[in-house]
Amino acid sequence: MQSQTVRICRKCPTEPDAGTDGGSGGDDGGTGTPDAGSGTDGGTAPSSCLAKPLLDALGKSQVLVGGKMGEAEAEQAPFDFRYIYLAGGLFDAPEPCGSCLSCNAAGQSCANASGGCGWWGCWQWDQQRPGQYLRDFLQAAESRGQIPMLTYYEVLHTSGVADGTDEVLAVRDVAMMTRYFNDWRFVLQQIGSRTAFLHIEPDFWGYAQHLSTNPRLLGAAVASANPTDCAGQENTVAGMGRCMIAMVRKYAPNAKVGLHASAWATKVDVHLNRDSRLDVNGEASKVAEFLRLCGAAEGDFIVVEASDRDAEWYQVTTGTSRWWDESNTRLPHFRQALRWARELSEQLGRPNLWWQLPVGNTSLPGAPQRWKDNRLDYFFDHPDEVAAAHGLGMAFGAGEEAQTNPSTDDGHFLQRARAYFDSGGQPACP
Repeated sequence: MQSQTVRICRKCPTEPDAGTDGGSGGDDGGTGTPDAGSGTDGGTAPSSCLAKPLLDALGKSQVLVGGKMGEAEAEQAPFDFRYIYLAGGLFDAPEPCGSCLSCNAAGQSCANASGGCGWWGCWQWDQQRPGQYLRDFLQAAESRGQIPMLTYYEVLHTSGVADGTDEVLAVRDVAMMTRYFNDWRFVLQQIGSRTAFLHIEPDFWGYAQHLSTNPRLLGAAVASANPTDCAGQENTVAGMGRCMIAMVRKYAPNAKVGLHASAWATKVDVHLNRDSRLDVNGEASKVAEFLRLCGAAEGDFIVVEASDRDAEWYQVTTGTSRWWDESNTRLPHFRQALRWARELSEQLGRPNLWWQLPVGNTSLPGAPQRWKDNRLDYFFDHPDEVAAAHGLGMAFGAGEEAQTNPSTDDGHFLQRARAYFDSGGQPACP
């Protein structure tokens, strides 16, 4: 995600990935540095099954499969969960709007006649109470026996600054963070007693770690912006994470929550690493310690990500290779990424959820919304490796509107998902 300033959400969709032949190596055919230390299992044998407590609580035992998709696709397989973004910015007033007709976001009216509203709470007919868009999503997922998942991605769009350093510095603003925490509370109140997955602020924690390895040294308006819920939390980025998780426990007690872990947070992108000498476990431990201080071990899972765009899109659009070698003989490859995720989970004592896995496949022609990638097929071909690395589930979806999605991939995702469920799925704790 770090490489692009636009992420996928309802207002800012997905991007594609690239590769000339859709194979495992992209531009160079996968001829990265040989991985001298990958081992036969990529180091993914678990010391225990970290996913078991959470899956037991959900009445599940298999590695979960879900994604970001439309209603038509969601009803074509017995998906375990389905996710959407809540993003785009917030209401202008300190408190959530009571009516979309009289609401303003980023200086624009949220009435339908104005052409659209940045605040997710009015992504609906303006005669309905704010939040109906989310309530409808929750109800639709619940009616299909699917767990609704929300990716909350509001700091960047609300601050209006560039992602990275400026985004992290923006959370010191008391007025902005007052709106932010009031909106988070409003989200949680719509969920209430439902079961849901909550994914908090992709990229943000990684950018924060770029500024300091200790989130307690990074200022954030927390107790000063939300004395109602977090008066005892420190005014730091560490306090921000802890406050958001504490609010989940208070307002949505059956929801399961996780912070986002970025493989590039240490300024070394493990997912693109070609050096067999890199201490992958050491890099994961640094990220785990930063997130621990932010409250990640008090959450229920940790969210990890393979790529924010299809590999072929990167190859064609930026001239860079983001392919992982599916033979796991040359770096970067899948087992390196799984090893990083496993160590992260073991350090935090929480399972990982693979999120926004690219939907592209190697049979596609290579065009907007029809780009090649090999991650979807690898994950469906090797769910045992996902389980062994403490994987709770796999969420497939586009990271931007130009990317391949379940309605443009010639039905490949649905075919693979149906086959997975028909086979009985992969036991998370074999």
